[in-house]
Amino acid sequence: MNQKRWNRVRTIFLLGVLIILIPCVSFAQSYPTRSINILIGYAPGGAVDTTMRVIGSKAEKIIGQPFVLTNNGAGGGSVALGIMAKEKPDGYHLVNVTTATFALIPQFRSVPYKLDDFVPILHFGAMQTGLVVRADSPWKTMKEFVEYAKKNPGKVTYGTAGVGLVSHLAMEYVAKQEGIQWTLVPFPGMAPAITAVLGGHITAASGDQTFAPHVQKGTLRLLATHGENRMKNFPDVPTFTDLGYDFKGDNMFIIAAPKGIAPSAVSKLDDTFHTAMDDPEFIQLMGKLGFEVTYRNSADTRKYLEEAYVRFGRLINELKLPKEAEKK
Repeated sequence: MNQKRWNRVRTIFLLGVLIILIPCVSFAQSYPTRSINILIGYAPGGAVDTTMRVIGSKAEKIIGQPFVLTNNGAGGGSVALGIMAKEKPDGYHLVNVTTATFALIPQFRSVPYKLDDFVPILHFGAMQTGLVVRADSPWKTMKEFVEYAKKNPGKVTYGTAGVGLVSHLAMEYVAKQEGIQWTLVPFPGMAPAITAVLGGHITAASGDQTFAPHVQKGTLRLLATHGENRMKNFPDVPTFTDLGYDFKGDNMFIIAAPKGIAPSAVSKLDDTFHTAMDDPEFIQLMGKLGFEVTYRNSADTRKYLEEAYVRFGRLINELKLPKEAEKK
């Protein structure tokens, strides 16, 4: 009798487990069944937007559903993350930002999200940044630009794609080292910052390689770059390290989803984008822009972001950069 009862209980238990697991298995096999929305955290026309659109066009052919890409460039990507943090974790809402949006911006001001609100899918490339001025400006080198800024306190203005980015930190690092007073002018993306430099509305722009075509065309001059190594497409331009500044800036292209997304969806998306990274057109674009094609999976991207937050936090404290609430 006891054996019969035990068999009955075990049967009921196994049926319960199957009832729970069947929807999960069904989701894993069928996902995705419709278009997937990706919110790009920067203005149209910039490097992040351009690379996401190319890799997205390759990835949608692999996954079998279209990616619908939209832009919100406010706050250097922080507004996009704030919006995405409230979306359903159903695998159909993704966001494309960079390292700075997770590891730098939250240390400068209050933002409506935290890293724990998201699951990184992967990072698919490394961005290098630099400082540009108009080609007809009097500064041929970074040294000349710095000397001018020293002699003209407050006269130099520089644009970035937002407050709290690597390109912002780089400029403030130089300002502290050299005793310079210059003014940050944040934009919703690097493309409008470049337009402002070309129009003579600001002195310089510090940011991603949206500037590359303009430098190659001869309308902008690249004075220095922020990365550990020189840019492949501008090998003659010195890094900040070459110039004696102990600064190395890194910034990765990241795709993330709201916390709670099914692990099977994360795996499917990771496989899809990782495969798309091998597409010759994507590789060619990254090379043309001077970016590196690099990869970290979900867990490794999460670990990288946690470490970057601590590393950049130390530099922010060293520079004594004011938080937004401390500004008057």
